[in-house]
Amino acid sequence: MSIVIAELIGTFLLVLLGNGVVANVLLTRSKGHSGGWISITAGWGFAVAIAVYATGWISGGHFNPAVTLGFVISDITPLKLVPYYLMGQFAGAMLGALAVWLCYFPHWEKTESPQLKLLCFATDPAIRRTSWNLVTEIIGTAVLLVGVLAIFNEHNGISRGFGPYAVGILVFSIGLSLGGPTGYAINPARDLGPRIMYSLLPIQGKGSADWRYAWVPVIGPLIGSILGTLLYKWCIENMPALKALVMID
Repeated sequence: MSIVIAELIGTFLLVLLGNGVVANVLLTRSKGHSGGWISITAGWGFAVAIAVYATGWISGGHFNPAVTLGFVISDITPLKLVPYYLMGQFAGAMLGALAVWLCYFPHWEKTESPQLKLLCFATDPAIRRTSWNLVTEIIGTAVLLVGVLAIFNEHNGISRGFGPYAVGILVFSIGLSLGGPTGYAINPARDLGPRIMYSLLPIQGKGSADWRYAWVPVIGPLIGSILGTLLYKWCIENMPALKALVMID
């Protein structure tokens, strides 16, 4: 139960602060209106760091089914615990989206564009080419898993204390470099949970939740998680052994 609660609180903070910065930048008459992409990516990076600091010491700070999958493949997280992680992550994401809606309540009716309202909950590609959007999410999440596994590798010696902040920098970097095409979901819970809330909440002037696209930010991150984890486990972690082998030869 502690895993469920920790993942719920952490994912709640992640989505509240992450989607909160999107709402601040996109919604009409917000103080942060038109703050730009750097504001959004920085906000998401800080959101991740705060979430991991808050409850990561209890559950490991996944807050993302793709991270949970990667940790299962890496034998960090037992498979039997996966349902508890998923329950906490999706519940937290939905509650975080609800809190964003309440926090910016007067601004929804002032914002004319249904698409901008959706973007405060879920991702939407800049250019809709589903196969390439999927590739973007795969690559972004692969980088996420390589980065997370590297940060918490004991050989780097940075995981204690500074680790959560380093993960925030990682997410900031992914957003700056790879987030343009799709808005970098890189997290099925972060996208699907708020998308469900968008479809349920009585948001004035809202449009479609775009369910035709919704599978991309779910499947893409899961594939990316597998590829990124295997890349790290098979290649990077084995680098010292390969180097020693080459030196022997």
